[in-house]
Amino acid sequence: MPGKMIEFPSNGAQCHGYLATPQSGSGLAVIVIQEWWGLVDHIKNVADRFAKEGFVALAPDLYHGKSTKSPDEAGKLFMALNISQAERDLRGAIQHVLSLKETRGSVAGVVGFCMGGQLSLYAGCANRSVGACVDYYGIHPNVQPHIKSLHAPVLGFFAENDKFVTPDVVVKLEKELRDAGKQVEFHIFRGADHAFFNDTRKEVYHESYARQSWQRMIEFFTQHLA
Repeated sequence: MPGKMIEFPSNGAQCHGYLATPQSGSGLAVIVIQEWWGLVDHIKNVADRFAKEGFVALAPDLYHGKSTKSPDEAGKLFMALNISQAERDLRGAIQHVLSLKETRGSVAGVVGFCMGGQLSLYAGCANRSVGACVDYYGIHPNVQPHIKSLHAPVLGFFAENDKFVTPDVVVKLEKELRDAGKQVEFHIFRGADHAFFNDTRKEVYHESYARQSWQRMIEFFTQHLA
């Protein structure tokens, strides 16, 4: 059954998001964080897929109603994102999903793609209610996670041919995490491009890598959130 749009409290205001719940009636909590396009159908579909796997998934709308298919417009929305507001929205989303009667457990997983990948790591550093963090090729020049504050394990998926998050950048981030004593597992997929998980972008989508990373992510969340 597909999810639905909801409202939830965010630092005294209201934020919208897409909530998908499992047919089993209850599950572990996952926050799904958008790419620079906004809360588009692809992200909603990812939340629905989590629900089919038995999770309670909430995708907050960090652009507050705006979305686009234009790379130029996406870039403008990406750079205009208020990071402090986004952190408050993510905090509100985490608090809300953990408060639902359908949710089992006391911590939530966070996963994000592109811009959302960097925000996923940021949320893991800023919020102790994050029990596991997944970063898909995360990038945002204005998002600087405070690695020393990170307490959740991190799983990351990256692409060899990524011109935004190059393998050198990935290796540097992994070293920074390990040097800080954090639990980290990174994968760089050979021959893959940025956004290889997005099945609506046929020019970069890689079915095998998307499937492999999805299965590993489900295992990761099940292990660390249960």
